[in-house]
Amino acid sequence: METREYQEWDKKYIWHPFTPMRLWLNDEPLVIERGVGAYLYDTDGHRYLDGVSSLWCNIHGHNHPHINAAIISQMQKIAHSTMLGLAGEMPARLAKELVDITPGNLTRVFYSDSGATSVEIAIKMAFQYWLNLGHKDRHLFIALKQSYHGDTMGSVSVGGIDIFHRIFGPLTFKAQFAPSPHPYRFAGTEQECRQHALDEIESLLQQYKDQVAAIVMEPLVQGAAGIIVHPEGFLRSVAGLARRYGVLLVADEVATGFGRTGTMFACEQEQAEPDIICLAKGLTGGYVPLAATLTSEQVFEVFLHEPWTETTFYHGHTYTGNAIGCAAALASLEVFEREETLAKLPGKIALIQEYLQNISKLEFVGDVRQKGMMAGVELLEDKPAKKNFDTTRRIGTTLCRRMRDKGVILRPLSDVLVIMPPLAISMNDLEFLLSIIEETIKVDLRKIV
Repeated sequence: METREYQEWDKKYIWHPFTPMRLWLNDEPLVIERGVGAYLYDTDGHRYLDGVSSLWCNIHGHNHPHINAAIISQMQKIAHSTMLGLAGEMPARLAKELVDITPGNLTRVFYSDSGATSVEIAIKMAFQYWLNLGHKDRHLFIALKQSYHGDTMGSVSVGGIDIFHRIFGPLTFKAQFAPSPHPYRFAGTEQECRQHALDEIESLLQQYKDQVAAIVMEPLVQGAAGIIVHPEGFLRSVAGLARRYGVLLVADEVATGFGRTGTMFACEQEQAEPDIICLAKGLTGGYVPLAATLTSEQVFEVFLHEPWTETTFYHGHTYTGNAIGCAAALASLEVFEREETLAKLPGKIALIQEYLQNISKLEFVGDVRQKGMMAGVELLEDKPAKKNFDTTRRIGTTLCRRMRDKGVILRPLSDVLVIMPPLAISMNDLEFLLSIIEETIKVDLRKIV
């Protein structure tokens, strides 16, 4: 079929996520047909480097033969069987693997379908944990400003990004928010901002004593806020506060998990041991939807009572523990080991850092932020004054469109360019990606503004 026909059907029938549809309907979207390695191909045969890992989830590249083979093999057995009243080979195998590799003493795996649902489950687990213990007043959650945890109503309630969450305020429960510890956005040194955020969290823990169920946070990096990187030691200190005040710690590793920050999980870097951890995105290598919420035996045991006591965790999804998803996830973990994915990251991380140092000196570039294979470049109208562009000008979107014409796919967060390629990207392809970003900011942005 012709590309034009696909575009027309898309505009006529599809409602795209996080997309101003009036603008979309006036554009000519790419129609992606296939992917190989770090590249996407459209229906006209053009090739584009996938600079955002198909929304931060692709790990080993597209069309990886080992993951493909695992999915095909599983489909020849069974695609899906319910976990309501039945066990499954693949969910059991994957659960054991996840318990073995996740940080701390996490022993139980609850499957779902997406990052948002994994957080939703964590919130409900934390609330019911305290309820089962007889603490009916522990229903308050502490989160960080500018945090993002998904788009179901529970995860929206602990989200702190106004443009995504404000409109749904009447439908959400009330959470308490502490400042994000980032010195570029908040006056002060890194140490001062770190301490200020910790003081605010502790103040909330003191003020709402015996009401807080859990602290929910993205460890090390707040992704949707614009790749906000936390100061060293912040995560470890928050974990310490949670222990001191006897509340649960929920680590949302949906974006940071599976190598994105340079280690398999971000919590490892500061020896933080969450009571609950949320996984999705890279869990299957970016192939099929699957999520997991892991918790400790301490939490799990509180739900172990006779059915008539009403302590059962009544939550579930039709495709919980989907066999194809679990097979893809197990294959992805095998690729991590076979291809030594994590061991190859330091050189790539260093290359990104090298380019960011040059990019940071450009005229319209404000803060540049990086943690492992996650990076953000903030564009400013007035660099000395730290003045943002008028959002209606959509500078980030316009610049990414220019890069698309040069063979690179990026998706900005407002006027922050997000750099998050597949972990398996080659050094040559990574250098191409970074050089296009640098050139486009240096040359094209001057023409735009």
